[in-house]
Amino acid sequence: MTHIYPLSEGTFTIGHDKIFHPFDQATDVLEDRAIGSLLVEVQPFLVDTGKDLIVLDTGLGFRNANGNLQIHDNLHTHGYAPEDVTKVLLSHLHKDHASGAIYTNASGQVLPTFPNAQYCIYRPEATFALEKGAPSFDPEVVAHLLSLENILWLDGMAGDIDGYIHYEHSGGHSPQHIVYLIATEGSKIFFGGDEAPQYKQVKTKYIAKYDFDGRKAMELRVQYAQRGRAEGWQLLFYHDVKMPMATINF
Repeated sequence: MTHIYPLSEGTFTIGHDKIFHPFDQATDVLEDRAIGSLLVEVQPFLVDTGKDLIVLDTGLGFRNANGNLQIHDNLHTHGYAPEDVTKVLLSHLHKDHASGAIYTNASGQVLPTFPNAQYCIYRPEATFALEKGAPSFDPEVVAHLLSLENILWLDGMAGDIDGYIHYEHSGGHSPQHIVYLIATEGSKIFFGGDEAPQYKQVKTKYIAKYDFDGRKAMELRVQYAQRGRAEGWQLLFYHDVKMPMATINF
């Protein structure tokens, strides 16, 4: 049986500066932040398929009050260790989705956050991230990430990983963004990264200004909702503050 665990790093606001500021919903006031700031969760996911232990995107690499990587502590909470992860599926390399793929230890060494995992990276996205750089990408993180030994390079507009993980180029939120559909016995899990980051965005049709191609992203979300409803997908929402996952029933 497949199990899904949200691995939230917390709630943040992000404005035009592209900087993620921690936000305490109990004490902070959104209106006190810069005009246009968005309230988002940063929420990787862990999927235990029985065959693989998969992390979907890796967050900001946020450290908690104890100085530990939040994503490591989240894994331990669910009874797993970083060494147990076998695959990391990256939708794109924006800093809030990929910075947690590596970390710097107390000795100053840069290491993979999941040392035994195969990192799945869309090759055109790697090229674009190196060319584009800051502020959406962290050039230092990208350079270290792309130097890892255990990378599975994904090529082409669509393809499959180990026969049950399907990826497709989407290109709405950013030019080389991809999405994943994990088909296990009895379940289909869709991870849209920033193409379908929140439940309200697949339920309400609108163009978001922060997307590379807002109209295309909107149309993709309509398609994902239609297919998800017809095929019984479990959708995972990386930036949803209230609803990390849902099936489509509207």
